[in-house]
Amino acid sequence: MKKLFGKNIETACEYCQNYNPGAEFPCELGREINANGKCKKFNYNPTLRTPKAEAVMMQFSKEEFEI
Repeated sequence: MKKLFGKNIETACEYCQNYNPGAEFPCELGREINANGKCKKFNYNPTLRTPKAEAVMMQFSKEEFEI
């Protein structure tokens, strides 16, 4: 089975199935969020990932390309 975002998924609590941002303890399993992002109970959920912002294209005029 091929993973949706490849094999090298960055471990982050925000992408975990057990993450609940509105709760007193963000981890539903009662674990503390580690600074290094390592957790044995990490269960990746691709629907929690937020898309990266698109690059802003600069606007040029024809005069800028004239010699």
